[in-house]
Amino acid sequence: MDPFLGQITLVGFSFAPRGWAFCAGQLLPIAQNSALFSLLGTIYGGDGRTTFALPDLRGRCAIGMGNGPGLTDRRQGATLGQETVTLTQNEMPSHTHGLLGNSTPGTSNDPAGKVHSKSTVTLERGADPIPANGFIDAAANAPMHASSIAVAGGGLPHNNMQPSLPMNYIIALVGSFPSRN
Repeated sequence: MDPFLGQITLVGFSFAPRGWAFCAGQLLPIAQNSALFSLLGTIYGGDGRTTFALPDLRGRCAIGMGNGPGLTDRRQGATLGQETVTLTQNEMPSHTHGLLGNSTPGTSNDPAGKVHSKSTVTLERGADPIPANGFIDAAANAPMHASSIAVAGGGLPHNNMQPSLPMNYIIALVGSFPSRN
């Protein structure tokens, strides 16, 4: 069975057979591909005078065009989505970063296993540093403040891809011209 001109199919091999081309966004001359141009136009690129582009499905998955309940409009030829995303503060789930402290005078200058405590230190000019007993055992503690203490996170993008299996999309350069109903 001959394919329709412009038909796109997914194949598990690494070449485009005769009469087919990879869907890799390449420009084709209109003069040698006028029937295919009459179907695709410049939806996927090209200047529309001498060239037009094939769809570029490298690293993309095809989805149905149009809109439906709860969906935004998906126009033919538009590219959507991103491979990586950096979350903004508004996109993060609500959460708190607690910092515990105690109003009892500190008993140690070693923070391991302890919380911040009340402490005062007097330093004299030229004197050696005096270690502050600014920590107390974690047993008696209370939240210090409801607001965040410091910025957390690195702000780097993270992978946003669904689990995928790369294969080759190919498009028919020759075939039966599809008739409308």
